[in-house]
Amino acid sequence: SGQCGTSHHSACCCLIYRSSARHDVTTPLIDNPETTIHSLFLNMSLQFISSTQHSHAPDGLALANDADAHAVAFDNVQRIDLHFPKFTDGRAFSQAFILRRRGYQGDIRAHGDVLIDQLVQMQRSGISSVVLRDDQNAEHGKKLLSHYPSFYQGDAVHPQPHFAKEAA
Repeated sequence: SGQCGTSHHSACCCLIYRSSARHDVTTPLIDNPETTIHSLFLNMSLQFISSTQHSHAPDGLALANDADAHAVAFDNVQRIDLHFPKFTDGRAFSQAFILRRRGYQGDIRAHGDVLIDQLVQMQRSGISSVVLRDDQNAEHGKKLLSHYPSFYQGDAVHPQPHFAKEAA
């Protein structure tokens, strides 16, 4: 039995999510327990989408900032769009993390007031593509991402902490 009370430890939420009484540390958040978060995002890298490309792309499922990501039905959805109305509004980070923990494998796209300062956290939260604010430099953002090849703690993309990888 895994730490969260299930034999599928990697498919469990081991975070305390206090703002919702429906989910706690014993609630598996991946719909298919045979799937692990690590296998879903092994080769995930952040894609940069221009505002022109985004406006001409087929519509994704637009998720409002106040929507409950636990309740989103994403069967046959290729892309989920998360809007950042202000760079100080971090609700979309939580939504992306929850969607990945639930097993969503498609594109999660951040758009709105998206700054290059946020890219590392976006990638670690499970966001897979970004539409930068017009005054942001994508090349500079890519350079910033290259400064962090790995992290000590786990995240939505690589849930196993660095020390556990070393022990394996």
